[in-house]
Amino acid sequence: MPPRFGAHMSIAVGVDLAVERAVIVGCEALQLFTKSSNQWKARPLRDDEVARFREGVDRHGLDPVIAHDSYLINVGSPDDALWRKSLDALAEEYARCEALGIAYLVMHPGAHVGSGEQAAVERIARAVDEVLAAHRRGRTMILLENTAGQGTVLGHRFEQLAQIRKRARGRRRIGYCLDTQHAFAAGWDLSQAEGYEQWVGDIEGVLGLANVRALHLNDSKSDCGSRVDRHEHIGLGRIGPAAFWRLANDPRFDGLPASIETEKGDDCAEDFENLAVLRAMVGRKRAPTAAQLDRIRVRARERAKKAAPLLAELSRASRRRRA
Repeated sequence: MPPRFGAHMSIAVGVDLAVERAVIVGCEALQLFTKSSNQWKARPLRDDEVARFREGVDRHGLDPVIAHDSYLINVGSPDDALWRKSLDALAEEYARCEALGIAYLVMHPGAHVGSGEQAAVERIARAVDEVLAAHRRGRTMILLENTAGQGTVLGHRFEQLAQIRKRARGRRRIGYCLDTQHAFAAGWDLSQAEGYEQWVGDIEGVLGLANVRALHLNDSKSDCGSRVDRHEHIGLGRIGPAAFWRLANDPRFDGLPASIETEKGDDCAEDFENLAVLRAMVGRKRAPTAAQLDRIRVRARERAKKAAPLLAELSRASRRRRA
Protein backbone atom coordinates (compact mmCIF):
# COMPACT_ATOMS: atom_id res chain seq x y z
CA MET A 1 0.00 0.00 0.00
CA PRO A 2 1.24 3.57 -0.63
CA PRO A 3 1.99 6.01 2.19
CA ARG A 4 -0.98 7.26 4.20
CA PHE A 5 -1.23 10.84 3.00
CA GLY A 6 -2.28 13.56 5.39
CA ALA A 7 -1.62 17.13 6.44
CA HIS A 8 -0.74 19.28 9.39
CA MET A 9 -4.06 20.69 10.59
CA SER A 10 -4.94 23.72 12.69
CA ILE A 11 -6.06 23.28 16.31
CA ALA A 12 -7.87 26.64 16.35
CA VAL A 13 -10.76 26.56 18.85
CA GLY A 14 -9.71 23.08 20.06
CA VAL A 15 -7.52 20.09 19.26
CA ASP A 16 -10.61 18.00 18.51
CA LEU A 17 -11.39 20.23 15.53
CA ALA A 18 -8.13 19.20 13.87
CA VAL A 19 -9.67 15.75 13.45
CA GLU A 20 -12.81 17.08 11.79
CA ARG A 21 -10.80 19.37 9.51
CA ALA A 22 -8.60 16.45 8.49
CA VAL A 23 -11.63 14.36 7.58
CA ILE A 24 -13.19 17.12 5.47
CA VAL A 25 -9.91 17.63 3.60
CA GLY A 26 -9.53 13.88 3.02
CA CYS A 27 -6.57 12.98 5.22
CA GLU A 28 -5.65 9.38 6.00
CA ALA A 29 -3.15 10.50 8.64
CA LEU A 30 -3.09 13.63 10.79
CA GLN A 31 -0.39 15.88 12.19
CA LEU A 32 -1.01 18.75 14.60
CA PHE A 33 0.42 20.85 17.39
CA THR A 34 -1.08 20.04 20.78
CA LYS A 35 -0.55 23.67 21.85
CA SER A 36 0.53 26.97 20.35
CA SER A 37 3.84 26.35 18.60
CA ASN A 38 5.20 29.82 19.36
CA GLN A 39 4.40 30.06 23.07
CA TRP A 40 5.98 28.37 26.05
CA LYS A 41 2.77 28.27 28.05
CA ALA A 42 0.25 25.56 27.21
CA ARG A 43 -3.48 25.87 27.76
CA PRO A 44 -4.69 22.85 29.77
CA LEU A 45 -6.56 20.27 27.72
CA ARG A 46 -10.21 19.95 28.75
CA ASP A 47 -11.55 16.48 29.49
CA ASP A 48 -14.39 16.87 26.98
CA GLU A 49 -11.92 18.09 24.34
CA VAL A 50 -9.72 15.03 24.87
CA ALA A 51 -12.73 12.71 24.72
CA ARG A 52 -13.96 14.23 21.46
CA PHE A 53 -10.47 14.04 19.98
CA ARG A 54 -10.02 10.36 20.82
CA GLU A 55 -13.54 9.46 19.68
CA GLY A 56 -13.09 11.32 16.40
CA VAL A 57 -9.77 9.65 15.64
CA ASP A 58 -11.26 6.21 16.26
CA ARG A 59 -14.47 6.91 14.35
CA HIS A 60 -12.72 8.22 11.25
CA GLY A 61 -9.81 5.78 11.30
CA LEU A 62 -7.07 8.41 11.22
CA ASP A 63 -4.00 6.32 11.75
CA PRO A 64 -1.60 7.30 13.05
CA VAL A 65 -1.88 10.74 14.60
CA ILE A 66 1.36 12.70 14.90
CA ALA A 67 2.16 15.74 17.03
CA HIS A 68 4.94 18.21 16.29
CA ASP A 69 6.71 19.93 19.16
CA SER A 70 7.04 23.67 19.67
CA TYR A 71 9.54 25.62 17.59
CA LEU A 72 10.82 27.29 20.77
CA ILE A 73 12.27 24.12 22.24
CA ASN A 74 16.05 23.68 22.05
CA VAL A 75 17.31 20.80 24.16
CA GLY A 76 20.67 21.15 22.43
CA SER A 77 21.29 24.53 24.04
CA PRO A 78 24.40 25.01 26.23
CA ASP A 79 22.47 27.57 28.32
CA ASP A 80 21.30 25.67 31.40
CA ALA A 81 18.22 27.82 31.94
CA LEU A 82 17.04 27.47 28.34
CA TRP A 83 17.86 23.75 28.35
CA ARG A 84 15.72 23.21 31.47
CA LYS A 85 12.89 25.35 30.07
CA SER A 86 13.05 23.38 26.82
CA LEU A 87 13.09 20.07 28.68
CA ASP A 88 10.02 21.05 30.70
CA ALA A 89 8.23 22.10 27.51
CA LEU A 90 9.14 18.84 25.76
CA ALA A 91 7.88 16.88 28.79
CA GLU A 92 4.61 18.81 28.66
CA GLU A 93 4.26 18.04 24.96
CA TYR A 94 4.83 14.35 25.64
CA ALA A 95 2.25 14.31 28.44
CA ARG A 96 -0.32 15.93 26.14
CA CYS A 97 0.37 13.28 23.50
CA GLU A 98 -0.20 10.56 26.06
CA ALA A 99 -3.48 12.14 27.16
CA LEU A 100 -4.67 12.37 23.56
CA GLY A 101 -3.48 8.89 22.57
CA ILE A 102 -1.10 10.26 19.93
CA ALA A 103 1.33 7.70 18.52
CA TYR A 104 4.30 9.91 17.62
CA LEU A 105 5.81 13.18 18.83
CA VAL A 106 8.10 14.72 16.20
CA MET A 107 10.88 16.95 17.49
CA HIS A 108 13.62 19.01 15.89
CA PRO A 109 16.86 17.91 17.58
CA GLY A 110 18.03 21.42 18.49
CA ALA A 111 20.98 23.74 17.89
CA HIS A 112 24.39 23.64 19.55
CA VAL A 113 24.74 27.46 19.49
CA GLY A 114 28.50 27.29 19.22
CA SER A 115 29.10 24.63 21.87
CA GLY A 116 29.85 21.92 19.30
CA GLU A 117 27.96 18.98 17.85
CA GLN A 118 29.03 16.32 20.32
CA ALA A 119 28.10 18.35 23.38
CA ALA A 120 24.68 19.03 21.86
CA VAL A 121 24.19 15.37 20.99
CA GLU A 122 24.72 14.47 24.65
CA ARG A 123 22.32 17.16 25.88
CA ILE A 124 19.61 16.16 23.40
CA ALA A 125 19.90 12.46 24.26
CA ARG A 126 19.77 13.28 27.97
CA ALA A 127 16.64 15.39 27.53
CA VAL A 128 14.84 12.69 25.55
CA ASP A 129 15.81 10.10 28.15
CA GLU A 130 14.46 12.25 30.98
CA VAL A 131 11.13 12.65 29.22
CA LEU A 132 10.81 8.95 28.47
CA ALA A 133 11.93 7.96 31.98
CA ALA A 134 9.13 10.08 33.44
CA HIS A 135 6.66 8.05 31.36
CA ARG A 136 8.05 4.53 31.61
CA ARG A 137 4.81 3.02 30.35
CA GLY A 138 4.24 5.75 27.77
CA ARG A 139 3.09 4.59 24.34
CA THR A 140 4.05 7.72 22.42
CA MET A 141 7.30 7.39 20.48
CA ILE A 142 9.60 10.37 20.00
CA LEU A 143 10.65 10.90 16.40
CA LEU A 144 13.81 12.88 15.61
CA GLU A 145 13.31 14.93 12.46
CA ASN A 146 16.01 15.63 9.91
CA THR A 147 16.63 19.34 9.35
CA ALA A 148 17.82 21.68 6.61
CA GLY A 149 20.81 22.59 8.76
CA GLN A 150 20.32 26.33 9.17
CA GLY A 151 22.78 27.92 11.59
CA THR A 152 23.99 25.45 14.20
CA VAL A 153 20.90 23.23 14.06
CA LEU A 154 21.68 19.50 14.21
CA GLY A 155 19.97 16.89 12.07
CA HIS A 156 20.99 17.80 8.53
CA ARG A 157 23.31 14.79 8.55
CA PHE A 158 21.80 11.40 9.35
CA GLU A 159 24.84 10.55 11.44
CA GLN A 160 23.83 13.26 13.90
CA LEU A 161 20.36 11.78 14.33
CA ALA A 162 21.80 8.28 14.67
CA GLN A 163 24.24 9.46 17.35
CA ILE A 164 21.45 11.00 19.40
CA ARG A 165 19.43 7.79 19.29
CA LYS A 166 22.50 5.68 20.07
CA ARG A 167 23.36 7.82 23.14
CA ALA A 168 19.83 7.57 24.52
CA ARG A 169 19.03 4.73 26.91
CA GLY A 170 15.41 4.74 25.70
CA ARG A 171 16.36 4.26 22.05
CA ARG A 172 13.70 1.60 21.50
CA ARG A 173 11.11 4.34 21.96
CA ILE A 174 12.87 6.70 19.56
CA GLY A 175 12.50 6.72 15.79
CA TYR A 176 12.82 9.15 12.91
CA CYS A 177 10.63 11.44 10.82
CA LEU A 178 12.09 12.42 7.45
CA ASP A 179 11.27 15.66 5.63
CA THR A 180 11.86 15.81 1.87
CA GLN A 181 12.43 19.58 1.77
CA HIS A 182 14.93 19.43 4.61
CA ALA A 183 16.78 16.59 2.89
CA PHE A 184 16.94 18.54 -0.38
CA ALA A 185 18.17 21.69 1.36
CA ALA A 186 20.75 19.60 3.22
CA GLY A 187 22.25 18.34 -0.05
CA TRP A 188 20.38 15.27 -1.29
CA ASP A 189 19.24 16.12 -4.82
CA LEU A 190 15.85 14.44 -4.77
CA SER A 191 14.96 16.01 -8.11
CA GLN A 192 17.19 13.40 -9.78
CA ALA A 193 16.73 9.62 -9.72
CA GLU A 194 20.33 9.14 -8.57
CA GLY A 195 19.91 11.63 -5.75
CA TYR A 196 16.70 9.97 -4.61
CA GLU A 197 18.33 6.55 -4.48
CA GLN A 198 21.32 7.99 -2.63
CA TRP A 199 18.94 9.45 -0.05
CA VAL A 200 17.12 6.16 0.46
CA GLY A 201 20.42 4.30 0.58
CA ASP A 202 21.72 6.65 3.28
CA ILE A 203 18.51 6.20 5.25
CA GLU A 204 18.97 2.45 5.19
CA GLY A 205 22.69 2.55 5.87
CA VAL A 206 22.71 5.11 8.69
CA LEU A 207 19.25 5.23 10.25
CA GLY A 208 17.67 1.94 9.24
CA LEU A 209 14.42 2.04 7.27
CA ALA A 210 12.64 0.14 10.05
CA ASN A 211 13.27 3.09 12.39
CA VAL A 212 11.58 5.59 10.06
CA ARG A 213 8.02 5.99 11.33
CA ALA A 214 6.79 9.11 9.51
CA LEU A 215 7.42 11.37 6.53
CA HIS A 216 6.95 15.06 5.83
CA LEU A 217 6.29 15.61 2.13
CA ASN A 218 7.18 19.15 1.10
CA ASP A 219 8.62 20.60 -2.09
CA SER A 220 11.31 23.28 -1.75
CA LYS A 221 11.52 27.00 -2.44
CA SER A 222 15.26 26.88 -1.74
CA ASP A 223 18.07 25.29 -3.75
CA CYS A 224 19.61 21.89 -3.14
CA GLY A 225 22.32 22.21 -0.51
CA SER A 226 21.26 25.74 0.46
CA ARG A 227 20.64 24.74 4.11
CA VAL A 228 17.52 26.96 3.98
CA ASP A 229 14.21 25.62 5.32
CA ARG A 230 11.48 26.89 2.95
CA HIS A 231 8.54 24.66 2.01
CA GLU A 232 6.69 24.76 -1.32
CA HIS A 233 3.59 22.99 -2.61
CA ILE A 234 4.05 19.53 -4.10
CA GLY A 235 5.51 19.61 -7.60
CA LEU A 236 5.82 23.41 -7.73
CA GLY A 237 9.26 23.81 -6.19
CA ARG A 238 12.90 22.97 -6.87
CA ILE A 239 12.39 19.28 -6.09
CA GLY A 240 9.64 18.84 -8.66
CA PRO A 241 7.00 16.12 -9.15
CA ALA A 242 9.27 13.19 -10.10
CA ALA A 243 10.63 12.74 -6.56
CA PHE A 244 7.15 12.51 -5.08
CA TRP A 245 6.09 10.08 -7.81
CA ARG A 246 9.08 7.88 -6.91
CA LEU A 247 8.28 8.04 -3.20
CA ALA A 248 4.54 7.43 -3.65
CA ASN A 249 5.36 4.20 -5.52
CA ASP A 250 8.34 3.11 -3.43
CA PRO A 251 7.46 -0.03 -1.44
CA ARG A 252 10.12 0.90 1.11
CA PHE A 253 7.75 3.61 2.36
CA ASP A 254 4.52 1.62 2.14
CA GLY A 255 1.98 2.51 4.80
CA LEU A 256 3.98 5.28 6.46
CA PRO A 257 2.08 8.42 7.50
CA ALA A 258 3.16 11.18 5.10
CA SER A 259 2.08 14.70 6.03
CA ILE A 260 2.27 17.87 3.98
CA GLU A 261 3.34 21.05 5.80
CA THR A 262 2.78 23.86 3.34
CA GLU A 263 1.18 27.27 3.72
CA LYS A 264 -2.59 27.41 3.33
CA GLY A 265 -5.66 29.54 3.91
CA ASP A 266 -8.61 28.91 6.21
CA ASP A 267 -10.40 26.97 3.46
CA CYS A 268 -7.49 24.47 3.26
CA ALA A 269 -7.68 24.60 -0.56
CA GLU A 270 -3.93 24.03 -0.79
CA ASP A 271 -4.29 20.81 1.22
CA PHE A 272 -6.96 19.57 -1.19
CA GLU A 273 -4.60 20.27 -4.10
CA ASN A 274 -1.46 18.76 -2.59
CA LEU A 275 -3.24 15.60 -1.44
CA ALA A 276 -4.84 15.19 -4.86
CA VAL A 277 -1.46 15.56 -6.55
CA LEU A 278 0.15 12.99 -4.27
CA ARG A 279 -2.64 10.47 -4.77
CA ALA A 280 -2.49 10.96 -8.51
CA MET A 281 1.15 9.79 -8.39
CA VAL A 282 0.25 6.35 -7.05
CA GLY A 283 0.30 3.55 -9.60
CA ARG A 284 1.48 5.66 -12.54
CA LYS A 285 4.26 4.39 -14.77
CA ARG A 286 5.80 7.86 -14.90
CA ALA A 287 5.42 11.19 -13.13
CA PRO A 288 2.47 13.32 -14.27
CA THR A 289 3.19 16.15 -16.68
CA ALA A 290 2.74 19.80 -15.73
CA ALA A 291 -0.50 19.91 -17.75
CA GLN A 292 -1.85 16.83 -15.98
CA LEU A 293 -0.96 18.29 -12.58
CA ASP A 294 -2.73 21.54 -13.49
CA ARG A 295 -5.92 19.62 -14.26
CA ILE A 296 -5.63 17.71 -11.00
CA ARG A 297 -5.29 20.96 -9.07
CA VAL A 298 -8.29 22.53 -10.82
CA ARG A 299 -10.52 19.61 -9.84
CA ALA A 300 -9.17 19.71 -6.29
CA ARG A 301 -9.95 23.43 -6.01
CA GLU A 302 -13.54 22.72 -6.99
CA ARG A 303 -13.79 20.19 -4.17
CA ALA A 304 -12.26 22.72 -1.80
CA LYS A 305 -14.89 25.31 -2.74
CA LYS A 306 -17.66 22.85 -1.94
CA ALA A 307 -16.05 21.99 1.41
CA ALA A 308 -15.33 25.60 2.47
CA PRO A 309 -18.76 26.14 4.11
CA LEU A 310 -18.32 22.94 6.12
CA LEU A 311 -14.96 24.11 7.46
CA ALA A 312 -16.34 27.54 8.33
CA GLU A 313 -19.39 26.12 10.09
CA LEU A 314 -17.21 23.69 12.02
CA SER A 315 -15.36 26.55 13.71
CA ARG A 316 -18.54 28.58 14.31
CA ALA A 317 -20.34 25.63 15.89
CA SER A 318 -17.39 24.88 18.13
CA ARG A 319 -17.19 28.50 19.30
CA ARG A 320 -20.91 28.45 20.13
CA ARG A 321 -20.47 25.21 22.06
CA ARG A 322 -17.64 26.68 24.14
CA ALA A 323 -19.37 30.04 24.74
